[in-house]
Amino acid sequence: MGKLTLPFVGMIMAELAQVGLIILSKQVMAKGMSSFIFIFYSNSLASLILLPSSFFIHRFNRPPITFSTIIGCFFLGLLGQFDFFLLDHLELIVWIEFFNYSSATLSTAMLNLVPGFTFVLAVLFRLEQFDWKNSSSVAKSLGTIVSIAGAFIATLYKGPAILMGLSPANSSLQPLSSQDPNWILGGLFLALDCVMASAFLIVQAYVLKKYPAEFIVVFFYCFFVAIQSAVICLVVERDIDAWSLEPMQRLLTVLYSAVFGSVFQVGVATWCLHQTGPVFVCMFKPVGIIISVVIGVVFLGDAFYLGSLVGATVIVVGFYSVLWGKARDIEQVSLESRGKQTPLLKENNIEEI
Repeated sequence: MGKLTLPFVGMIMAELAQVGLIILSKQVMAKGMSSFIFIFYSNSLASLILLPSSFFIHRFNRPPITFSTIIGCFFLGLLGQFDFFLLDHLELIVWIEFFNYSSATLSTAMLNLVPGFTFVLAVLFRLEQFDWKNSSSVAKSLGTIVSIAGAFIATLYKGPAILMGLSPANSSLQPLSSQDPNWILGGLFLALDCVMASAFLIVQAYVLKKYPAEFIVVFFYCFFVAIQSAVICLVVERDIDAWSLEPMQRLLTVLYSAVFGSVFQVGVATWCLHQTGPVFVCMFKPVGIIISVVIGVVFLGDAFYLGSLVGATVIVVGFYSVLWGKARDIEQVSLESRGKQTPLLKENNIEEI
């Protein structure tokens, strides 16, 4: 698994940055900052950072920018905006009075389906090979299923508390009935969001296949997201005061989002996707649950429940199965490339003799 070490470490760091971004952004948005204005500021700043740095990083291996590359990055921006719109406005569309415990559980559980959707789309678009006779294909498919199952266990099953946290449990919230039309509508919207998130990874893989300069792709993505969010803001945000970056927490969160959210997190995830494919990257969605649980227990005083432990264990087992399958794929590609080179070497040796 030597060739997967850097992508593995990179995705862990990207998930940590993502968890930090979620915590900080939710705080400033809860205090009244517009989500679309936040996205505009952070992606605009990220574009300014990436404009010189991305072209400098790829100064020696920069392919010519084609119209199809620009269009691909534009659609990446649209998919990212649509995905963000669904997640951020779902509580307004579906749960009219409040976003309670059951809806949050539903959203987290449904988003765990992203690896499954991504695996199916990757197979359909021939970005991943699927053959029941091939041990690596079996390992990747079963590992994906196991990780999704572990994510559902960690999300839906609490069990007794193993470590008691400092924050009081909110036991007064009651789950919504499965017959509630809002619950069903919410599930449909979240399923659509999962498809959009998976489609984003597939389109990104195709763009990188034609234009293998990861950070330039990230620059164009942030650039188009900034433009698209600016257009949306001009339509939906008529209050001039909404553009203010005061208090200081807003400015600091925007800086964090631009540097660690867009430049670092998206850049590293894009590089990992180019190196390993979309299935490997999306497998860190369930792993992100483990990171969130650890941060919640260590830094936020949350309780640690048996369901989190069991779910995390199952996720790790499934994730290791996918890692093993990817390592087998890399080993097989390496052997095939050596096999193609060997006859040439033999012919050269014969000519020298």
